[in-house]
Amino acid sequence: MALKCGIVGITSVGKTTIFNCISNTRGETNTYGTGSRANLGVIQVPDQRLYELEKHQSTERIVHTTVEIVDIPGLVKGQGEGSGNRLLGEIRNTDALIHVLRCFDDDSQPHIDGSVDPVRDLENVEFELQVKDIESVDKKIQRLERAAKTGDKDAKHGIEVLNRYKEHLEGFHNAVTMPVKPEEKRFVDDIFLLTMKPVLYVCNVDEQSAVTGNSHVDSIKEFLRSRGSVPLVIAGALESEIATLSDAGDRMEFLKAAGLDEPGVNKLVRAAYEMLNLQTFFTVGPKEIRAWTITAGMTAPQAAGVIHSDLERGFIRAEVMKYDDFIRLGSEHACREAGKLMIEGKTYIVADGDILHIRFNV
Repeated sequence: MALKCGIVGITSVGKTTIFNCISNTRGETNTYGTGSRANLGVIQVPDQRLYELEKHQSTERIVHTTVEIVDIPGLVKGQGEGSGNRLLGEIRNTDALIHVLRCFDDDSQPHIDGSVDPVRDLENVEFELQVKDIESVDKKIQRLERAAKTGDKDAKHGIEVLNRYKEHLEGFHNAVTMPVKPEEKRFVDDIFLLTMKPVLYVCNVDEQSAVTGNSHVDSIKEFLRSRGSVPLVIAGALESEIATLSDAGDRMEFLKAAGLDEPGVNKLVRAAYEMLNLQTFFTVGPKEIRAWTITAGMTAPQAAGVIHSDLERGFIRAEVMKYDDFIRLGSEHACREAGKLMIEGKTYIVADGDILHIRFNV
């Protein structure tokens, strides 16, 4: 399954700088404009387990699972027409949002609102998304009103639910916090509300604040406490420069010199996986060792479908080894001999780190 995250924020907060420190492509930073085109990139999900597996199974290539990243040009107040609509449409197509907040002072990069205030910036971006969501809700209400005129009782119930969402959004609240019964969410599932998406908050700080944070970070942490959310702290400019180094050893050396023990991309991907309830399973063989992303709770046939739809359609069984068993015993043969290779059927729930071999017939 392809995970797609959108990087959002107001202009001049360092979104593209963050994009450049985590992505395999480089976007052009623009201090004074909002830009009109999104930057597209791919993150290779770091997973040392792939290289541990290679120690016991020689292979032609290692394939990491990936996350698609869309760096959406900075939002500004009232950006609801023209290019603003298109940019908000880019957000609609993502699974989750990475909301970058400016938490650094730099006179050479003036803030669009005249001062650095990440809490204000966060609220301004959320306001723009809420306005767009109200438009979506209004359009859905109009469609249901036509059905309600024919006596459709379900449409009438939908209008009642949608009006509650509208009132909630007009009170400057995000759709995700709207108290509704699980069965009532179906009325908004097809309109993909922007403020329903899970959000990772990233405090973009200067190099001096990379380890300890600063007063701007403290204000965001306090603001987000009531939401049960903790922001990530990334020194975007520093890590963007380090990311240009071709040698992995050099990159780690520079990170350690700055007091950091891992790249920001590692922290971000780990947080995204936790937030979205994602897991990784592996396929291991002489041709390739590969990581695959699934949602926690998926069955073996569903996991097989992530590899190819034919594998799910013709699923017979899954041969399963646990990662720790494979590393400890050293081979598939040893796992089989030790009774650690299990034959699982259609109801098996795949666990993080499982090594699968799918048997199928189409």
